[in-house]
Amino acid sequence: MHYATAFSPPLGPFWVVTTETGAVTHAGFGQRGRAIQRHRELVNAVWSDGTDSEPARQLEAYFAGERTVFDLELAPEGTPFQQQVWAALGEIPYGQTISYGELATRLGRPLGAQAVGRANGQNPIGVIVPCHRVVGADGALVGYAGGLDRKEALLRLEGAAVLPPTLFD
Repeated sequence: MHYATAFSPPLGPFWVVTTETGAVTHAGFGQRGRAIQRHRELVNAVWSDGTDSEPARQLEAYFAGERTVFDLELAPEGTPFQQQVWAALGEIPYGQTISYGELATRLGRPLGAQAVGRANGQNPIGVIVPCHRVVGADGALVGYAGGLDRKEALLRLEGAAVLPPTLFD
């Protein structure tokens, strides 16, 4: 059984799905219906609205600018490579960005930027596993399932040092 919480932070509807023990399996922006369509296994989830779970409380604090690190058990399902990429995403400090190529190099795959990008795009735990902190080689905001406007807003919230000036001019 999965447990899901839906709430509305400043950037729109956000949902979190956890196991019975509280480990986060999915999180992201969007309406409950889209979440169910995207992750068919969630059809039998027990839904609640509000911030009655620890993940939701920590996310609310993050969106309010009061939390920079999450302290949650995570249980994303993916291939060993995806798991490696997602773990590396969690090591990108709050307020900093890295390019897909730099991340691939850190993982010992200097020619693997596209593979890293694909794994990044399949991250099932948005925001908590900070895939929004990965940018193009030139610093451009590219590829975010929640939408580039949200990616920009998340990086602004974090005070990220590397943002393309054309978005703010």
